[in-house]
Amino acid sequence: MAAQPVSRMLRLVLRSSVRSCSSGAPVTQPRPGEPSQPAVEPLSSQVPSRRRQFLREHTVPFSAFLTDGFGRRHSYLRISLTEKCNLRCQYCMPEEGVPLTPKADLLTTGEILTLARLFVKEGVDKIRLTGGEPLIRPDVVDVVAQLHRLEGLRTIGITTNGINLARLLPQLQKAGLSAINISLDTLVPAKFEFIVRRKGFHKVMEGIHKAIELGYHPVKVNCVVMRGLNEDELLDFVALTEGLPLDVRFIEYMPFDGNKWNFKKMVSYKEMLDTLQQQWPELEKLPEEESSTAKAFKIPGFRGQVSFITSMSEHFCGTCNRLRITADGNLKVCLFGNSEVSLRDHLRAGASEEELLCIIGAAVGRKKRQHAECFLMRQDSPPAIPSISFRDSLRIQGLRHRVSFSNQMVTLWKRGRLPQTRLLTQQWLGSGLPQRHYSSHLDSDANPKCLSPEPQAPATPSGPLPTSDQLTHVDTEGRAAMVDVGRKPDTERVAVASAMVLLGPVAFKLVQENQLKKGDALVVAQLAGIQAAKVTSQLIPLCHHVSLSHVQVQLELDSTRHAVVIRASCRARGPTGVEMEALTSAAVAALALYDMCKAVSRDIVLSEIKLISKTGGQRGDFHRT
Repeated sequence: MAAQPVSRMLRLVLRSSVRSCSSGAPVTQPRPGEPSQPAVEPLSSQVPSRRRQFLREHTVPFSAFLTDGFGRRHSYLRISLTEKCNLRCQYCMPEEGVPLTPKADLLTTGEILTLARLFVKEGVDKIRLTGGEPLIRPDVVDVVAQLHRLEGLRTIGITTNGINLARLLPQLQKAGLSAINISLDTLVPAKFEFIVRRKGFHKVMEGIHKAIELGYHPVKVNCVVMRGLNEDELLDFVALTEGLPLDVRFIEYMPFDGNKWNFKKMVSYKEMLDTLQQQWPELEKLPEEESSTAKAFKIPGFRGQVSFITSMSEHFCGTCNRLRITADGNLKVCLFGNSEVSLRDHLRAGASEEELLCIIGAAVGRKKRQHAECFLMRQDSPPAIPSISFRDSLRIQGLRHRVSFSNQMVTLWKRGRLPQTRLLTQQWLGSGLPQRHYSSHLDSDANPKCLSPEPQAPATPSGPLPTSDQLTHVDTEGRAAMVDVGRKPDTERVAVASAMVLLGPVAFKLVQENQLKKGDALVVAQLAGIQAAKVTSQLIPLCHHVSLSHVQVQLELDSTRHAVVIRASCRARGPTGVEMEALTSAAVAALALYDMCKAVSRDIVLSEIKLISKTGGQRGDFHRT
């Protein structure tokens, strides 16, 4: 530690040679689009020969506090400015949000700057501001401006969802923001709204173009690739780089699913690269920068480039130079690790700079060679691991690895080429039009509400529900057979089933306004559902014929998802249940709706066909809660 003062003195000499002018006033960092300033010219062009010789002979040792046991020097700090976010991504949090850390427990602006100043003095030369969504913090421009004054800090970046970017970027640029990463997982407006549960696709695109207009180069676009959701958009994202100076960064999805690994949902770097090379065989690999997390490629003649963040298949732990401070003041030395040290508590307890450095140094010294996921990737059957909390997922937002991927999303947006972004943007529809509700049952006490299309909790029986240890439609020799219900007593049977049809904005508006050339889609689907319930035994081979006493089919428009929610109810008195009749009714109604709208769009998804409830019979009642 005796060498530490000398280290600081030499670092000060180095900084003074590249960050000040003869007047003593600091030289401001160049902004994108402006001519280069001396501060970013090669060292050899600005330092007199004697000083160059001195610096060569007196190399500044990197801070021991920020060097771990494997020799990795941590010069890059990510600071979370807030836990809050103005989107509600399905894989990140529930629609109503989550409990947040009390404001008193979050770092104040002064505490953020105190810690940033300490890290920069020890050798950190790049700070990235993250969240949550950092641009919803009211004083974000002031934070950037004050960070810009720190001697030795070369880069101030921000990772944002882009919603507020176009409005704030001119101020942020003047304050000193030098790098931008924008998170965008889809180029289809309807899919964007479905994923984040909010409108705003056009705002994100506006933010990207504003960054280009103001001279940021490259503008980095982070896209987490998830199988069944957006892997079919790889080529569309790459096509953006032909005319725009973008660095589209494809990030391997972290396959957390509850508390288990599910690697089937991850699209690997090799698979993505193969897809791109089939379309553009001339794709060239670019040299890798030291400590870079990205493998960069470029298509000759294109203005931009594409990169791959291979955090799962080919980890970059060996060159990791990153540390993170969470919004509540915890230091994380590894993005994927559980270990945290509260710098906030020590700061508020009056710890001196030296004491804080010892705490930081101890944490950095405990950093492991690689994160656990790298080891698990090599296992044939990856073991279960503890689940990651929502707050942890906020801290991961810099690369936006997702914590829990909804199976609903895989179903709703699976496969198929998607409409062109520009066309969908021009045809983007609001949700202020009148709602149309159709029901085949017109009693005044009929429930006008359909079930929520939100993911439901697991089904639970309301009473005894004994299960069979063998399939009831298979005989003792394993052949298909119809169940004998001749000896079962007649009871009142009722079953309710539901389905959802995602139409997309264009078809949805035509259905909503009853403008389809084929006719009224809701009425046709309603009649098809009723007819299907009555002929279920003719469609499903081993179903008994049931004399239904009542069939009800309801259809409700859901403007937030551009979807139609279908609810079918069947009633009969007899020895066998009517759940197959209800399920068939809902499914055929959905198929009929598809048939009515397919001329407008083939990108229609039928999903969530499920039994809601059944009553009557020896096995007891069932209600999905």
